[in-house]
Amino acid sequence: MLIDRLLAIEVSALCDADKTLPVADPAIRAMVPDVRFAGPAFTVRAHDDHLPVMSALAQAAPGDVLVIATDGGGLAVFGELFATEAKRGGLAGIVTDGYCRDVAGLRSLGLPAFSRGTLPRSGTTVSRAPLNQRVRFAGLDVAPGDIVFGDDDGLVIASPAQIEAALETGEAIGRAEGAILRHTRSGQRSLHELTNWEAHVAALDRGEESSLGFDV
Repeated sequence: MLIDRLLAIEVSALCDADKTLPVADPAIRAMVPDVRFAGPAFTVRAHDDHLPVMSALAQAAPGDVLVIATDGGGLAVFGELFATEAKRGGLAGIVTDGYCRDVAGLRSLGLPAFSRGTLPRSGTTVSRAPLNQRVRFAGLDVAPGDIVFGDDDGLVIASPAQIEAALETGEAIGRAEGAILRHTRSGQRSLHELTNWEAHVAALDRGEESSLGFDV
């Protein structure tokens, strides 16, 4: 299954496999550390009003990732209450390009949660913005069903087809990096010995095309 395979690698390995993958604004960061998650996007537009988020929690399916686009809003759009309901409903995580609150509670809960930062003030609860529509999120155009893949390094959001096309290479990169780390942590071999670094720089110095690669 696509999601299970993603959860076995790091976001950076997938990005190395396809350097064109859409990456969210790096200002959007993990509020809960040491997490990795993936799932289809359930999109919400919530500009300083968190009623659409509550409505989305009533409709999103287990395994979904709530993607909250705030259109530049400056108030918190979710906190511990909404995150607890999301976890109860089996959601994979919540991400917003705006702000969250109750960060101590979020960390205790453990549900993956990404935001631009924390802010104690929330907005109104009257918006009836339509749910699960295409949104502009953290510099990316996100459609319902796009795959959201995140860890402490950041978020990738792309179509299932683009994710799947990069996955096999990403898995190979993950295996190679794991082998390199085992060797270097044991002190047996250096990073330079485990890559083609010497031949690569020599080729570049001769004006030849070359790519840095693993030798494990």
